[in-house]
Amino acid sequence: MAETKARASRALGIWSVLFGLVLLAIGLFFAIGGGQLVSLGGSWYFLIAGIVVLLSAIQFFRRKSSAVALVLLFFIGTVIWAVAEVGFDFWPLVSRLMVPAGVMLVAFATWPALRKREGKAPLAGVSYGLAVVVAVGMVATLVQMFQPHPTVAFDGKPLPLVPVDKAKAQKDWDNYGNTPEGSRFVALDQITRDNVKDLKVAWTFHTGDIPDSPTGNGAEDQQTPLQVGDRIFLCTPHNNVIAVNADNGKEIWRHEVNAQAEVWNRCRGLAYFDATKPLTQPTVPGSTPVPAPALAAGDTCQRRLIMNTIDARLIAVNADNGQLCQNFGNNGVVDLKAGLGEAQDPKYQLTSAPTLAGTTVVVGGRIADNVQTDMPGGVLRGFDVITGEMRWAFDPGNKDPNMALQPGQTYARSTPNSWAPMSYDPAMNTVFMPMGSSSVDLWGGNRTPLDHKYATSILALDATTGKEKWVYQTVHNDLWDFDVPMQPSLIDFPEKDGSSKPAVVFGTKAGQIFVLDRMTGQPLTKVEEKPVKKSDIKDEQYSDTQPFSTGMPQIGAETLKESDMWGATPFDQLACRIGFKSMRYDGLFTVPGTDKALSFPGSLGGMNWGSLSTDPNNHYIFVNDMRLGLWVQMIPADTSKIARGSNGGEAINTGMGAVPLKGTPYAVNKNRFMSPLGIPCQKPPFGTLSAIDLKTQKIVWQVPVGTVQDTGPFGVKMRVQMPVGMPTLGGTLATQGGLVFIAGTQDYYLRAFDSSTGKEVWKARLPVGSQGGPMSYVSPTTGKQYILISAGGARQSPDRGDYVIAYALDK
Repeated sequence: MAETKARASRALGIWSVLFGLVLLAIGLFFAIGGGQLVSLGGSWYFLIAGIVVLLSAIQFFRRKSSAVALVLLFFIGTVIWAVAEVGFDFWPLVSRLMVPAGVMLVAFATWPALRKREGKAPLAGVSYGLAVVVAVGMVATLVQMFQPHPTVAFDGKPLPLVPVDKAKAQKDWDNYGNTPEGSRFVALDQITRDNVKDLKVAWTFHTGDIPDSPTGNGAEDQQTPLQVGDRIFLCTPHNNVIAVNADNGKEIWRHEVNAQAEVWNRCRGLAYFDATKPLTQPTVPGSTPVPAPALAAGDTCQRRLIMNTIDARLIAVNADNGQLCQNFGNNGVVDLKAGLGEAQDPKYQLTSAPTLAGTTVVVGGRIADNVQTDMPGGVLRGFDVITGEMRWAFDPGNKDPNMALQPGQTYARSTPNSWAPMSYDPAMNTVFMPMGSSSVDLWGGNRTPLDHKYATSILALDATTGKEKWVYQTVHNDLWDFDVPMQPSLIDFPEKDGSSKPAVVFGTKAGQIFVLDRMTGQPLTKVEEKPVKKSDIKDEQYSDTQPFSTGMPQIGAETLKESDMWGATPFDQLACRIGFKSMRYDGLFTVPGTDKALSFPGSLGGMNWGSLSTDPNNHYIFVNDMRLGLWVQMIPADTSKIARGSNGGEAINTGMGAVPLKGTPYAVNKNRFMSPLGIPCQKPPFGTLSAIDLKTQKIVWQVPVGTVQDTGPFGVKMRVQMPVGMPTLGGTLATQGGLVFIAGTQDYYLRAFDSSTGKEVWKARLPVGSQGGPMSYVSPTTGKQYILISAGGARQSPDRGDYVIAYALDK
């Protein structure tokens, strides 16, 4: 008996020391980090909790039952603090309580042995009962970690499905955004929210072009295919064009371009023109007519695909046979670097589909970010869709933006550019262009009045002449790279009296949604100019105010607080709190300075190039976003002495040391605001899907999108379907069957949500992730509706592929 007691005592002693060491580590981390946090003006919780846990560790070393009382004090205090800070918001509570609950569970399990050693009643029933209660709570929480927790829960009656008017049913998806207006809505209802569960893979096609970027500089598949009749038209990251059969995915023809670029290898889409179809002329009084197409005698290239390439060419391909249209430009090719001056790769590229505006092909261009002040200009150009001849140019750096270049002249350098997709209104014969900032993005000491006029705006131009109609700016003197990053959607905006007005709706990287009058460019919902703070950059042209679109919901653009800091554990949450309190942060428009400044949402979003989808029947728009903070520090430096510069790619451009902004007095150091585990520092969700009712200008529902199944800390896949909501990059598709499809998450799924309620009603596992835009069509041969997605790999995953997958009902 004595030997048994001695063994039990030794075991208890060893266990108490081991558990005490765990508590000692926790207590030291909390106390030291908590002290640092308090010195920065932050919460006292971690310091106090750390002291209590250290005391409990000492008592465990001494094998005293009072150690458990101290752990209980730590646990109860943590619960009170957590609820006081975040209420009953699920993910913030999990971050704060799961580790203390685990500690409490172990302490309760050890308590009877400690009491027995002291000669006290063990109270085993009470202790083990409390341990069971804590364990049940932890298990229940674990189960809830696999359920979505909407940030705005649907509260109402589901909308009825509206049957498709056969006269208005969709025939083709022949524009990048489905319609010239960029609706991303299909008037098709064979697949509905009631039968979507029966969707199965109909066919799979391999393009043979896997997006691979050994340097990390951004080879990605981001296409939205086109469908015309019984053909699907695809483009690949190296600008190869492929036609396949709409019903079985069999290849019909292929045109190999194999364009090469140092960074940003991708093709987002194509334009399509059919010269045999009647020409649509504008109906709005005063609009300029659309010039008639004039094919040369014997020109068989009547149906053509137009593509701009990553190496800055504009190419016309015969949609019937895949051959170059010989009468377009120089044997089918137009050089888009003409007139730009020094513009070698990767300073100037084209990354979005060209826009067909009547018979004019309109292109912008991507200027590499944060490289140097002397960069190619962001000139906008319109080309004859038949001949490739340039009809007009709009140079935002010239007082007369439509002035023709004289021999030897070039367009103005380093001007605002339009890299994202554009929209076209046939009734007005007007192109709507999302504009970015002028180089170098984060410093504006050399910006001109024209830079200030056109940067980070929507610009409306006459499609035939290139003449300006109006411009509306969303950020003044943009120092955050808050470009307007998406195709504007042209909608009929519902007025309070029941009428509607032609409008332009779009989201921004700053998480703002603007609704503008399509005729005048003036806001149709409330926009307030609010004062913003300045910083210490010499000669910077700070704006006193910035526009906030307060009449529409702001998506993921709330002003962060210390209590919004998050981590998978309290330890990385504490690190994030220290990081947050160590930086200057004044809300949405926190300007860069020589100290560390936090930008949230960062330059990737808010919202990005995937664009909105619309539901014209119910006046809804659907918005997906990402929430990734960015810290920025401007470093006074002789940038000529810093060897490594940015090439405008994605690897070096994320930070990782001082990157010179050549031509400025500064280098920049910047990186994502992440925890030590590589998780965004603010609370989940990190990406959502929202439905907004334009009649009320309110969010109807907002749900997290994406799980950690195919990503995780340090790049290790967690392989669990935990729907925290991950950053989304790629757009949505809305259908008249009451569905919203999205695939642009970090996990490998195509999902369908009930557009009325936000409930996930279907998902399909993809072989790799996708950044493409879903599209849908009906086969003219079989009458079957398909959902199509291109899957080449998710942004944060090393897995890459060349898949194009069509889904149809299994019947």
